[in-house]
Order: sequence, then C-alpha cells, then structure tokens
Amino acid sequence: MKKKSSIADGIAALQQPPGGKKRAGARAGADAPAKAPPKAKGFDIEADTLPEAIIDAAYHSGDYPYGKRMKRKRYNREMEPLQIELQKLMNWVHKTGERLVIVFEGRDGAGKGGTIARFVQHLPPRQARIVALSKPSDTEKGQWYFQRYAAAMPAAGEIVFFDRSWYNRAGVERVMGFCTPEQTETFLREAPVFEGMLVRDGIRVIKLFLTIGREMQMQRLHARWHDPLKRWKLSPIDFEAIPRFDDYSRAFDEMLGRSSGEAPWHIVRSNDKLRARLNAIRHVLLSVPYADRDEKAIGPLDEQIVVSVSRYLAKGGEPEG
Repeated sequence: MKKKSSIADGIAALQQPPGGKKRAGARAGADAPAKAPPKAKGFDIEADTLPEAIIDAAYHSGDYPYGKRMKRKRYNREMEPLQIELQKLMNWVHKTGERLVIVFEGRDGAGKGGTIARFVQHLPPRQARIVALSKPSDTEKGQWYFQRYAAAMPAAGEIVFFDRSWYNRAGVERVMGFCTPEQTETFLREAPVFEGMLVRDGIRVIKLFLTIGREMQMQRLHARWHDPLKRWKLSPIDFEAIPRFDDYSRAFDEMLGRSSGEAPWHIVRSNDKLRARLNAIRHVLLSVPYADRDEKAIGPLDEQIVVSVSRYLAKGGEPEG
C-alpha cells in the first residue's frame, strides 16, 4: 500500500521551492534526485515504532539531570500560581507602559510552542502577542536583516513572545546553507548591537534557549510524524534535524558564546517539558521587577533546568556525537 507522504517528499520540497525555480545560493548537487536523509543511529521517522535503544536513552539524553519525569499532578499544582503571577506581570506592564520581549529559540521539537502557550494561556491577546514570522519575502530579503523583527517589537504596555527570532540566521539558515558564512559572521557581530539598541531604548529583552538531547529529539519528531493532529508542525527542514544534529550543536554553541551582555541567553533543559515550562516562567517572573511579586508563589528556580550560558558552555555546551 502506498504511503500518503514520505521524507523524500519533504526533502524535495526543501530543494525545489514553489514555482520550480532552484533556490538561490543552493549548494552544488541540490538539484539531484531527492532522497531521504540517512538514518541516524537506527532512526526512521516513518517506522511504526522506534528502536528500544532510542526510547530508553531519550529522557536522559543530552546529560539531562533528572532520573524521572515530573508528575502531572505536581505540575498542575505549581503552574496555577505561576500563571496568576503572569497576570500580575501583564497588568504591571500594561499600567506602566513597559515593553517586554521574550525570545524562544532551540532545536526542532524542543518545546518552544508549548512553553509559549502556557505563558499566554490566561493573558489578554491584545497585550501579549506571539510573533512567529514565516520565511522572508523577496522584498524583505532586500531589507536590513533585522528590519522585519524591529517592526514586530512591542508598543508601550505589551509583551511580545518570539517563537524563533532573528537568530534563525545563526541556526537554521547557517546549517542549511541559506546564508553565506560572511552573512553569518556579520549577524553574530551585529546581533548584540541590535539588542543593545533595544535595551537602551527601554525594551526588556529575555532570551531563552530550549535544549534537548539527540534521542529525545528523535522521539518527539517521530511522535509528530505519527500524530495526524501534529504532523503540520513538521517542515522539510525538520527532516534534516537529526542528520545535522552535530552541525546544529556547533552553530548553537558559537551563537550562545557570542551572546550579548545586555541581553544574555539562559539555557532551559527541556527533555522534561513540564519542568521546562515551569522554570521558564519562573525565570521570567524573577527577571522583571513587577509590582506585588509574590516570590513564595513563584517558588525557587531550578538551577539544574535553567542554566547560564557561561556555566552551560563550561560543561561542554550542546551535545554532539
């Protein structure tokens, strides 16, 4: 029986964009017959089940510090007061005219969308906006690289959540060959300058990088492929995430290592989505001096889950191999 879709279809779509024109700047051989990416450590996204070795390794992959998943009952108990505090934060931002930007970056399947959803679940959508920009149009390609992101910045009294951001250039675009090495270097040099401009203008910028291990990424991408309600989340680029895992690791380590002092990254270990969501929210709440903050309700930040860039890179940074 013929399959409804395949990885090869996704790679073909990546190599041959709409209209049949070859992508500008594509690497040599990009117009060769499409084929599925190589299997990585027995990983096949289309297989009915994953090998037991991948399933067994997933939770602890990437040197994850916990042995067992957080219980849902405990998660629900801790989430409610945090979301109440988020409402207090939102009210303070609105009343004082503050501007807050929260950037979420990380690997495909790291849980960025789900974490953002818990942030905004009980916030007014007119004051708490999610920005998830699609690939740039032909007009945008001819603009200053940061221009379309600058246009999405918050007005007074708003919080903006970036589900991926200008850091696409340091990750996806770099690894997939969508920009030149010179463009990447220019970006890494200018991103701290851009963020410094935002901070000096009074915008609060908080940047969270969600990290997961290789086997956990395999497990989550496999689950998306086999869930008809989640398959839409997969793009052709996602099919390259596992074969290029180490390339992404090296790119992310350099990106994190050249972080802006005025808008530093914090790493969120996300193999356990529940712990990641709770502590991402705690980190934001503890980073903003909003009125009537209840630190007892927030609780202590788990410093095994939210890690500074310097500490993370000192311990080896993103996993490889």
